Amino acid sequence: MGLSLVQSRALLGLAAPAVTVEVHLSNGLPSFTLVGLADLEVKEARERVRSALQNSGLEFPHDQRITVNLAPADLPKDSGRFDLPIALGILAASGQIDAGSLAGWEFAGELSLSGELRDVRGALAMGVALHHAGIDARLVLPPGSAEEAALVPGLAVYRARHLLDVVARFQPTGAAPPLAEGEGETFARVPPPARASEPAYPDLADVKGQASARRALEIAAAGGHSLLMIGPPGTGKSMLAQRFAGLLPPMAVDEALQSAAVASLAGHFTTAQWGRRPTRAPHHTASAVALVGGGSPPRPGEISLAHQGVLFLDELPEFPRPALEALREPLESGHITISRAAQRAEFPARFQLIAAMNPCPCGHLGSRTRACRCTPDQVARYQGRISGPLLDRIDLHVEVGQLAPEELLAARSGEATAAVRERSRAAHERALARQGHANQALAGRAIDQHARLDDAATRFLHAAAARLGWSARATHRAIKVARTIADLAGSQATSAAHIAEAVQYRRALVGGK
Repeated sequence: MGLSLVQSRALLGLAAPAVTVEVHLSNGLPSFTLVGLADLEVKEARERVRSALQNSGLEFPHDQRITVNLAPADLPKDSGRFDLPIALGILAASGQIDAGSLAGWEFAGELSLSGELRDVRGALAMGVALHHAGIDARLVLPPGSAEEAALVPGLAVYRARHLLDVVARFQPTGAAPPLAEGEGETFARVPPPARASEPAYPDLADVKGQASARRALEIAAAGGHSLLMIGPPGTGKSMLAQRFAGLLPPMAVDEALQSAAVASLAGHFTTAQWGRRPTRAPHHTASAVALVGGGSPPRPGEISLAHQGVLFLDELPEFPRPALEALREPLESGHITISRAAQRAEFPARFQLIAAMNPCPCGHLGSRTRACRCTPDQVARYQGRISGPLLDRIDLHVEVGQLAPEELLAARSGEATAAVRERSRAAHERALARQGHANQALAGRAIDQHARLDDAATRFLHAAAARLGWSARATHRAIKVARTIADLAGSQATSAAHIAEAVQYRRALVGGK
């Protein structure tokens, strides 16, 4: 009889709770039992592990009763990540590897029938969990997954391509190696990958004209504000949105880790994306679950995949109303909590919303080349698909007008992304030095403390809010936008001129009243 313990980790949201794989071999009717609230993918590990051990030339205990327990028993487990620890547990319990030498190591990896290791989802989330918990453990992962986890500073990550590579490392003292010379790959620590100094983004210089929209993008980047662009088709709204991420400040290491961990959890991350702010652009047929996340087990949605980056919603009124309304809380809180009967998961969702829409159903209201044939009632119904509470949460509303062909052809290239980014970065750093976070995150007393409105600005704001019928939220958001405009101008106080410009960006749609 033999008992062994191997450490691994499950995934629950961005958390990676520890899982102890307990393997017991005993006399009795031969069987292979796997317990511990395992999903179907985990239960299928029995066949993968059996074939992998046999095809690797290792002994599988056919004549014994094998019991595998994934503890804690009340934690849901999914995916094939437990194949490798289950195989090692069987080998340790049967004496083929040294069970004592497994202490201080954690393992994850899916096994092929030949014994090769396949990458697993959420490797970076595992590494981040170890880093945040301060656990000094060595992590063994398959190729691809190991390079992801090695991005976590100070984490000891080892790559193994085959089950035999791991077995060779944990052989009992004096035992012969399990593979012949030339077979398998070296079990080695993965060095931290080289990181590019500056990720490449599409250049804003590609957009000609549209001075007001470019100015709104600069303000949004400097203060972390959300933006809605309204204009006829073909005016450059999508081009502007796709270039917005390049205007944002560089990602700090913690921000890059959070963003990459979410992408890893969804299986979308590659090391080439490290440090690059994501831009997610879901189609307007996306459901509320696709946007905010869900499923069983819960998976991140588009708003979490856009964490520390940009969520671009083109054709905003065409999105299902429940999907748009689901954005209201994350826009304020910066996270999303998904609750199910069996479990609860929390994902980060601090994104910048960039939305675009046509002014009317035909799209030509205000066009210089084609006449709009929509009735006022049709325009009101179309714009009314976006609720007033959601519009209230969008800081900047800007019209993107249509350029005449002769103006477009004669216009010079616009200002490059690098120049605009430097101004936005300087304004962002002023806000950080003053209050510790971007202006968009100001709330409560902090707005009065840091906005620093002079008397003329206060009187102008009162008059504008009363005349336009703003809610308290809309008024506060105008103040925060004005504070960002003042930071861009290098001003300590917020003047009436800054408030006046901010008021111009609170455009009231017909349906948003």
